[in-house]
Amino acid sequence: MSHLLHIDSSIQGEASVSRRLTARAAAAWRKAHPDGTVTYRDFATDPLPHFGPVNLAARSLPADEHAAEHAAAVAVAEEAVNDVKRADTVLLGLPLYNYGAPSSVKAWVDHLITPGLSFDPETGAPLLGGREFLVLAARGGGYGEGAPREGWDHASPWLPHGLSLTGLEPRFIVAELTLAKVNPAMAELIPLAEESLAAAEREIDALWTPAVA
Repeated sequence: MSHLLHIDSSIQGEASVSRRLTARAAAAWRKAHPDGTVTYRDFATDPLPHFGPVNLAARSLPADEHAAEHAAAVAVAEEAVNDVKRADTVLLGLPLYNYGAPSSVKAWVDHLITPGLSFDPETGAPLLGGREFLVLAARGGGYGEGAPREGWDHASPWLPHGLSLTGLEPRFIVAELTLAKVNPAMAELIPLAEESLAAAEREIDALWTPAVA
């Protein structure tokens, strides 16, 4: 049975474009996999704890020397990795905050990069590859070639590198200029924003073939 892991991270609720895109993609996936199952995680309302000294110690100490706090830290990593392992497809909503990924997404990556869970510590072989990983990214401004802030998007370039040990290979679908309708200074960019969003939605709609009844 096919399984989808759907992750949102935007703090903007119903105003979020990345949530709009992940919801559209999840609906399309369900139509193509009517017997499939879904795990949903919302990092805005239920984030993973940031990686800290206890997490580091838990990885360094033998399991028989773990205190309760170390066992709890290991459990966080195991749950994050097992979410991915159960999934055939992973959807991640990735807004751009202060030119980078939300800290909740960084925390998720930090917990995923666990020796023995997401990669073999002896050989370095990745253990999470072979599944579809779609990143629905939303950017309030324009960061493409020739834009005044070209290269200022540090979320999209970082994510493939951050997850490289795991074997997860993200495919990005991006909507830009998402603040055009709410920022008066960007009003003239509204047509470009609408075009970018429509293109992202068309790309999502073409991802999977709906199942035939």
